[in-house]
Amino acid sequence: MRARIVLVLMLSTTFVAGLLRLLEFPQRKETAIVLDNQPSKTKLSSPPTPVAEPTITPSPSPSLMPTLLPSPEETPITATPPSTSSFVGTLRLIIPVTGVRPEQLLDTFTDARSEGRVHDAIDIPAAPGTPVLAAADGEIIKLFQSERGGTTIYQLSNDKKLVFYYAHLQRYADGLAAGNYAKQGDVIAYVGDTGNAGPGNYHLHFSISIINDPKRYWEGTNINPYPLLHR
Repeated sequence: MRARIVLVLMLSTTFVAGLLRLLEFPQRKETAIVLDNQPSKTKLSSPPTPVAEPTITPSPSPSLMPTLLPSPEETPITATPPSTSSFVGTLRLIIPVTGVRPEQLLDTFTDARSEGRVHDAIDIPAAPGTPVLAAADGEIIKLFQSERGGTTIYQLSNDKKLVFYYAHLQRYADGLAAGNYAKQGDVIAYVGDTGNAGPGNYHLHFSISIINDPKRYWEGTNINPYPLLHR
């Protein structure tokens, strides 16, 4: 009896297991079919229609056409260098040699000199030892012995824009020194022939230069003294 019961139980277990397997197989197959019918998540979509990029037109660079340049009326006018005419009527000078009259003066400003130089000054002939006068008020800034100019004097104008140069002097006036202030008409030296004037060629070499820096008094633009003295 017990053997039958055990046999029945074994058969029942085997039947149930087989039944379960039969029931599971269609379910798995159906599941597989469902999975196959679902749209694939990794499926690539069709490429998007290309969108034309907007055309970027570069901004025009600044034109250098002549039409954009200022007209002659708008263009700043560069100031011309000062000339003697700028001082005529405003710069009151005296002839820097005692006893010489305006009509005795000769314009030697543009005369040629040795080594291709231009004179850039006026020569005023006079007897040796004739007093040389300060042509204007101003400080005596330099007494100098020059190979060409001989015994020389540099005088600075009151506005510090002009330098008066006296050369070929015989000697300085007694007590004259750099730093002295000379008033117009003061005796500052005497006519001579020192430097390259040549023996016996007694005269005063007188020049006027426009300067930018009083400390560099030797660097200037010469202007013609003749129109300023021949009045």
